[in-house]
Amino acid sequence: MVRAAVCTAVGSPLEITDIDLPEPGPGQVRVRLAAAGVCHSDLSLTNGTMRVPLPAVLGHEGAGTVVSVGEGVTHVAPGDGVVLNWAPSCGSCHACSLGEVWLCANALAGSANVYAKRASDGSDLHPGLNVAAFAEETVVAANTVLPVPDGVPLTDAALLGCAVLTGYGAVHHSARVRGGETVAVYGVGGVGLATIQSARIAGASKIVAVDVSPEKEELARRAGATDYVVASENTAREIRGLTGKQGVDVAVECVGRAVTIRTAWESTRRGGRTTVVGIGGKDQQVTFNALELFHWGRTLAGCVYGNSDPAKDLPVLADHVRAGRLDLSALVTERIALDGIPAAFDNMVAGKGGRALVIF
Repeated sequence: MVRAAVCTAVGSPLEITDIDLPEPGPGQVRVRLAAAGVCHSDLSLTNGTMRVPLPAVLGHEGAGTVVSVGEGVTHVAPGDGVVLNWAPSCGSCHACSLGEVWLCANALAGSANVYAKRASDGSDLHPGLNVAAFAEETVVAANTVLPVPDGVPLTDAALLGCAVLTGYGAVHHSARVRGGETVAVYGVGGVGLATIQSARIAGASKIVAVDVSPEKEELARRAGATDYVVASENTAREIRGLTGKQGVDVAVECVGRAVTIRTAWESTRRGGRTTVVGIGGKDQQVTFNALELFHWGRTLAGCVYGNSDPAKDLPVLADHVRAGRLDLSALVTERIALDGIPAAFDNMVAGKGGRALVIF
């Protein structure tokens, strides 16, 4: 038996309980978690913004050590450190054939599987977003584990599984920030902090961090922000004022709210680019009129998992970590135990802190 955080129903508090894990079958790997990040997507699963079969063990940003492997698994062995990839590509769908593995039609197919039992009553449990990282140990498909790159501490490596791949990819793959360009980042949580660091790595000349909380300014500036704006109805105007009345070249929205997406778009220059990383609900409607779309010539694009290919991008990120350009620990503002996840969700809703990291 292992301890895990189970989402029993939409709107219900997480249940910290014992679960029974099977031994890995063919093509499976059992992993002992070292750490798991608490991501806004996990919160979105508990409140119904995103859907997975329930009851489920949540958590999708994690790293740990291989305990055992099933038949046919050869790319990792017991004792290896691994990063969990919650959205593995199938390699055969239309998106994968185009090289757009982040849009794989079958990436979340494993979430529909029953992978464990609740110890108290034997009821079936699903792996939330494939990997069920909010548990002391998990059993996953072999294609969801990637070797931890050399020189990256195992607990820090958990952050590579979502926040860093998403933030780095938003800057380098989606928005394609060039040296000397100006960037605004909306939302200074875990993904926002990774985005700020990535914009600095890309050589942005000005990085404006935007958040509702004045207390996050120090976090943002440590990550590389040159300016900080407390969100208000005048945010876009303030950002234009910081950029010679032009607006930034690129805005990255990490919140997932209609008003923030609209403000991010308005804060870019004519011909600017807005990348939306935040996951909003169906009720968050963003509107534009036809004339402004023509006049401003701006681009608005969604961004899934940073438009990243984890197998290719993890070695690149590791190079930045080893060179000191990317500071993974700077994303973490709280290290907690498994039973601290509900409080971490509360802090997220209140707009407090960066990434909370569960340490096992």
